[in-house]
Parts: sequence; C-alpha cells; structure tokens
Amino acid sequence: MSNLAQRVLFGALGAVLLLGCIWYSAWSFAVFFALVQAKMLLEFYRMMRQTGYAPVAAMGVGVSVLLFLGIHYLAGADHYNTDSSSAIQIYNADTAAGSPLSFYSFGFLIQRALLSSLVIIPVLLILREMILWPRSKNPFGNIGVNLLGLFYVSIPMSLLSVLAFTKDGYDFRRVLALLFLVWTADTGAYIAGKTLGKHKLAPNISPGKTWEGWIGGTLLTLAMGWALGYLLPDMPLVHRLVAAAVVAVFGVLGDLAESMLKRSVGVKDSGRILPGHGGLLDRFDALLLVLPVLVLLQLLVG
Repeated sequence: MSNLAQRVLFGALGAVLLLGCIWYSAWSFAVFFALVQAKMLLEFYRMMRQTGYAPVAAMGVGVSVLLFLGIHYLAGADHYNTDSSSAIQIYNADTAAGSPLSFYSFGFLIQRALLSSLVIIPVLLILREMILWPRSKNPFGNIGVNLLGLFYVSIPMSLLSVLAFTKDGYDFRRVLALLFLVWTADTGAYIAGKTLGKHKLAPNISPGKTWEGWIGGTLLTLAMGWALGYLLPDMPLVHRLVAAAVVAVFGVLGDLAESMLKRSVGVKDSGRILPGHGGLLDRFDALLLVLPVLVLLQLLVG
C-alpha cells in the first residue's frame, strides 16, 4: 500500500473514531481523550529517552489519566449528577440487589486519588533516583522530565473538558468546533504556503512554514469561525472569531514547539501509531498551547 493510500485510509478511520467518540457521550469523549493524552505523554517520554533521560513512564501515565478524569469530573459534575444515565449499577451485599453508584461518588474517588498522586509523586521520583544513584547520571533531570511531560502534555489536554461542558451539560459541538478551527488553520496554511510561500516563518525550527502560509491559514480560520455560527448559533460571533484568532496564533506556536522538540532529539515523527501520519503528539500538538489560552479567556470573560 502506498504512503498516500495509508494516509487516506488511516486518516479516515481515525477521523471516524474521533468524531464518533466526541458525538456519542461525555463518557466516550472522556475515555477517548484520556487514552489519547496518555499516548501523547508516552511519545514525549520516548523522545526524552533518546537524549539520555530516564523518565518513569508508567507513573507519569497513571497520574495523567487521573488528572484528565479528575478535571473532567470537576468540569462536568453538574451534568453527571443530574443525568440518571450516568449511574452505574453495583451489587449490594446487604440487600442482594443492584444499587446506583452515581458519578459523584466515582468522581470523588478520582479526585482523592489525583490529589494523593500529586502529593506523593515527587517524593517517589526522588526516592527512585536515590536508589539508582550513581547509576542514574542525571537524577534531577529525570525528575524534571517526568513532571514536564505532565505540564506540557497532560494538563493542557485535560483542559479540553473545561471547554466541552457548559451550564447545560456536555456539548459535543464545542469540541467539534475547536477541532474544525485547528484543521482549517492547518489546511489554509498548507495551501497558502505551497502556492504563495516565500518568507520563512521560523527557518531554524520548521523550514517549511512561511509567513504567507500563516496568513492564509489565519484568514481561513477566521472564515471558519464565522461559519461555525451554523453549528453554534448560541455562541456570539465575537466569541467565535476570538477563538479562531487564538487557534491561528497559538496553534502554529504549538506546532513549532513540537517541531523544536523533535529536532532537539533527532526524530522525524513523535510516534508511529498512525501509518503515514506519525504519532498522536504530531496530530494534537496545536492544542497544547491553544487550550490553556482558550480556557483562560473563558474563565476571565465567561
């Protein structure tokens, strides 16, 4: 199978899985993106190993999943607490009958586990390096890489849940709208860069990116922000255009940051989970800087 055929096939399959999980329910959204960000973190740790660091991937991934689910619960607590479909039937030994375990109880356990992990993980990482010393040549570098992965990958991706929920509950349209903006920015930049690109945007990091491509991507993203009024008629035009501008600016910065990371460790792709598309960190790198800015704006202005 040719590289182009692989890209089309696996791109289509990935898109169907992504869109289906976002559309189906808040639970399917949470499970899908919890796994996505965990794989992105593993790709980050794998690249760091190539530079001589030794992160504890299992510990980092475990905390990252708890982090995602914890923020998801905090963002969607009202939705789950008022939605009877989110109850789980468990066996009650006293009544020999099924009783509902609400997501509130599950979310409370997630929160406690998350807080415990955040408190204890630095201690465990330091103890591990002390045990391995002097075989471990860069103990605090290893600890730093472990924590950096959580701040660079897991926390930003976990903020996606903050955008996904409104006062009315989970709204898959908001997640789709964000992805449409990111994809539009990439498409516009590619087309404009190929046809008009002359002036390099960041030649030392990504020689293929041009100012003309970025301008083309920005204009198309703003147009998509306007068009999203058909998907989100309740969202004011100003809010949609601001979101589009944030994606246009910080999306390309997120892309450049990951390109710098890959160049610093000497790899072309972050992974190989998607034949012809690289790794998940390659696919979602724009969100790593876009999401914190959008969530900050949402918290400031509502």
